[in-house]
Amino acid sequence: MEQRLNYPRLAPEATRAMTALGSYLATCGLEHSLLELVKIRASQMNGCSFCIDMHTKDARAGDETEQRIYALNAWRETPFFSDRERAALA
Repeated sequence: MEQRLNYPRLAPEATRAMTALGSYLATCGLEHSLLELVKIRASQMNGCSFCIDMHTKDARAGDETEQRIYALNAWRETPFFSDRERAALA
């Protein structure tokens, strides 16, 4: 996969802000599985193949199912997500 932009070099302040947000989210009390679903969905919406690859690997490592990962792009039409997850994805 070819990197399109070198974000840390081009936008160091934005990169620091994203890193700080990630650090906060890791300790905020939300379930890791819910955060990974949201990260995957945001990556799908942004069309970032690097991020989709990274976050789906992280979700699998956290025992997320293939079925739910594959269905995430159509989460509104599937029965695989809880009301809490649907609220986060919306």
